Amino acid sequence: MNVEVELPYQRDQFYARHRRSVPAARHFTWWSLKYWGLGEWERAEDVSVCVSELATNALLHGVPPGRGFLLRVRYDGDVLRVEVHDSGSGVPRVADEADEGGRGLLLVAALSDKWGVGERELGKVVWCEFALPAGGA
Repeated sequence: MNVEVELPYQRDQFYARHRRSVPAARHFTWWSLKYWGLGEWERAEDVSVCVSELATNALLHGVPPGRGFLLRVRYDGDVLRVEVHDSGSGVPRVADEADEGGRGLLLVAALSDKWGVGERELGKVVWCEFALPAGGA
């Protein structure tokens, strides 16, 4: 039986609280984009940078010891959405110029079309979105 898969496409991957999780999340995202025909999309590298920043923030600020984070990549034909779910408390903030570090969300805000933070029963989800041109990448 041939079954046609319809949009939206979604891939989820859970990562442990370990520094190897950031490059693994980037690779997972790259593979997902390639699988969906978006590997040559001009914004694929921007998506990868945002995944790195959101995953790093989750590891440094949002994932308590013994826990991990969930990366969700979703594509509906018009928008690619990246979500990082963690179980930590607190709300991410964009660094100001006086801060020595913490510029990750500035990059996410600059590279993506939209980004935000949502609540979960335990923790939060930080997300960003990238619009695709009409007709796809």
